[in-house]
Amino acid sequence: MKSYTLIAPAKINLHLEIIGIRPDNYHELVMIMQTVDLADRIELRSLSTDDIILHCGHPDVPLDNTNLAYRAAELMQAEFPQAFAKYGGVEITLHKHIPIAAGLAGGSGNAAAVLVGIDLLWELGLTQGDLQKLGARLGSDVPFCISGGTAIATGRGELISSLPSLEGIYVVLGKYRSLEVSTPWAYTTYRHQFEHDYPTEPTSLADRSHRIHSGALVKAIVAQDAVKIGELLYNDLEKVVLPDYPLVSQLRAEFQRHPNLGTMMSGSGPTVFSLANSREQADAIYHQVRAAITDPDLELFVTQFCDRGVRVV
Repeated sequence: MKSYTLIAPAKINLHLEIIGIRPDNYHELVMIMQTVDLADRIELRSLSTDDIILHCGHPDVPLDNTNLAYRAAELMQAEFPQAFAKYGGVEITLHKHIPIAAGLAGGSGNAAAVLVGIDLLWELGLTQGDLQKLGARLGSDVPFCISGGTAIATGRGELISSLPSLEGIYVVLGKYRSLEVSTPWAYTTYRHQFEHDYPTEPTSLADRSHRIHSGALVKAIVAQDAVKIGELLYNDLEKVVLPDYPLVSQLRAEFQRHPNLGTMMSGSGPTVFSLANSREQADAIYHQVRAAITDPDLELFVTQFCDRGVRVV
C-alpha cells in the first residue's frame, strides 16, 4: 500500500483587520499570515476498501466528519470518483503537536495535508492553485495552509498573495490548554459592537482591503525589518476577546512585560505570542513567562517563522 507522511505547520496572524460584510454575509477580511515551525505530522495510507479511517491519539480530536481532515478526504472522494474507485479509501493518522482550538489553524493545516496527500496517493497531478480552490470549500484558512510562508489573505481569508519570506524571527506561543474561544462568537460579537463602522459601499470595501498591499507592515516585511514588523502587529478581534477572556488578557500583559519585538493574540485566540529577534531572546521570554505563571494548564512553545506550508517528508 502506498503511503505518505506530511508536515503541516501552524500559522499566526501578524495583521487581522475586519473590513466589513460581504454580499454573502461573511466578513471581508485583510490578514497577513505567517507559518511557523511548530507543526503536526500527518500519515496517509491507501486502503483496499472504500473507507475513510481517521486515527489520533489526542482525546479531544474527533474521528468522524466533524473533523476537517476527514471532510477533506470526503471532498476528494466526491470530486474525483474515478480515482477513488481505482485507488480506494484512505487511512489518516494525525500526530498533534499544535494545540487544538488555539487560533493556530491546526485543523485547517491537517485538512490541507490530507488534500495534498490524497493528490499524491491518487496521482491526480493537481496544481497548488487547484488544491487551494478545493481547500477554500473546507475553510478560509485551508488555502493558506497549503502554500504557507508569509502572505496577504483577503476575501474570507481564502484569496492568497505571497509576500517575501521572513527569516530569523522567533516566536513564543502561549495557550491555556483548557481554554477555548469560539471563532463564530468572536466575529459575531465584533459585528454587533462595530458594525456601525463598516463601509456600506462595495467600492469602499474594496479600497480598504487593497490598502494593506502598500501599507506599512508590507513595506516592513519587504525590508525584512523585524523591529518594525513587531511594532505594527494588529488584530481587530482583540477588541472583543480580551475584555471577555481575562486569562487571555492577563497572558498578553505578561508576555508584553518582557523584552520582545511585539506581542499580540493570534486569530480569534486564545493563543498569545511574542516575536523575538533571536533564539536567546525567545528562550528568555519563555522562562520569564513560565516563572510568572506557574499554572500547569498553560502551554508554552518556542518556534520560528518558516517559509513553507504543507510539505512531504
